[in-house]
Amino acid sequence: MKKKYSYIGIAFIILVFGIIFIPKIIERISDGTVVTADRLNIKGSETSKKSTGEDLAYIKLDGKKKKAPYFKFVDQHGDTITNKDYLGKVYVVEFFFTTCPTICPIMNDNLVEVQNELKGEENFGVASFTIDPTHDTPEVLAEYAENKGITNPNWHLMTGDRDAIYNLANVGFQTYAGVDPKAKGGFVHSGMFALVDKDGYLRSRKDNFGNPIIYYRGFVERNKSIAEDEEEPQIDILIQDIKKLL
Repeated sequence: MKKKYSYIGIAFIILVFGIIFIPKIIERISDGTVVTADRLNIKGSETSKKSTGEDLAYIKLDGKKKKAPYFKFVDQHGDTITNKDYLGKVYVVEFFFTTCPTICPIMNDNLVEVQNELKGEENFGVASFTIDPTHDTPEVLAEYAENKGITNPNWHLMTGDRDAIYNLANVGFQTYAGVDPKAKGGFVHSGMFALVDKDGYLRSRKDNFGNPIIYYRGFVERNKSIAEDEEEPQIDILIQDIKKLL
């Protein structure tokens, strides 16, 4: 009889374990990935709260938050602009050139849309660096800005020493820019946008796995119909994230 009672006791314990703990374990498993309950999309959870700039990742290098590198160039008005002029502002960084026949027109049309949607935001700006400074003088950049409808006073199209600009792109922001005689227009660059917060830190949205996307695709037309094998535009999420940081 003692063994019978023992088996009944063990069965009872297993039953209680199943009732109490199994649902909690299942709750923490989604598509084979273990997650904490507070990451689930339920009332009172982290994802249901109002999102803010704190939701955006800091870009880190060697475990340290990465700041936008120092720069000093001349803009379309002939004014000397440095990264210090952007402190206290949220701004987007791009590398382009005015005679670009491929992605640059799309990039800057997208940024004009960003500018227009954030009209009146005094603490929003854009830092555009030409990778063809020999051709893109302040006068050329001023004409380009007028033709594109660039009106934000914090949008500086900058030119200067080519080596310094390429070092800024390839080392400072770690986004590619270079000369390529075989490329259309004679230059190549990534077409990505970097996002910088008011304190000068590089920020970005996180992907579905919680990792920073680092850069935003600026070379895809906003509201474009996307095929399965094409890149998706990221201008809408860029606007959302700028607003968070503002």
